[in-house]
Amino acid sequence: MPIPPSVYEELHLLPSILSADFSRLGEQIAVVMDAGVSMIHVDVMDGHFVPNITVGPLVVEAVAALVHARGGLISVHLMIEQPEEYLEAFVEAGADAVSVHVEACSHLHHAIQALKALGAGAGVAINPGTDLARIEDILTSVDYVLVMTVNPGFGGQRLIASALANVPRLRRILPAGVAIEVDGGVHEDNIRRVVEAGANWLVAGSAVFGGADPGAEARRLQELIRG
Repeated sequence: MPIPPSVYEELHLLPSILSADFSRLGEQIAVVMDAGVSMIHVDVMDGHFVPNITVGPLVVEAVAALVHARGGLISVHLMIEQPEEYLEAFVEAGADAVSVHVEACSHLHHAIQALKALGAGAGVAINPGTDLARIEDILTSVDYVLVMTVNPGFGGQRLIASALANVPRLRRILPAGVAIEVDGGVHEDNIRRVVEAGANWLVAGSAVFGGADPGAEARRLQELIRG
């Protein structure tokens, strides 16, 4: 089922399973969803576009039943070369929204249209330092823009303030109803600043799963998001 349009306008915390304990992945996802989370973030890395290698469609498929049974959504962030070749596989595995990087996508318009044809939310992602002019002509076609506020490929980095400055600029030029997702270095000391900049989907990895009680951390961050 397509994501309801209202979701792109709502405030959401998206815990990134990149920082979860994979030996207890299902349990940790259940804990944060019991704490009120309704969107789970999956970072996919290929060892080429970014240095690390993480997960593929099989992991998305493994957690999709749990997330969907609880009424949640899965957002997949493709940090990979030639993402166009893998869109169908991830959507069929259970991804509800998929973002592709402008820096890695040779045929960006085609990829966005392909995602929409598959029934998934279509997002474009940008790295720190990427000129917003590179995505201006796609902004009327996407459902969300993912702004990286760290260099992609590693968890636990500090938020880059100059990258966050892209958020208010984007908010001024984006059509109504398009979400801005921020990924990288988000934690309790800066999450309000990220929201106030104009983001409404907030990815947090180590800030949620790095503590002893991910459920409590998820509740705290959601309270901060709501102000």
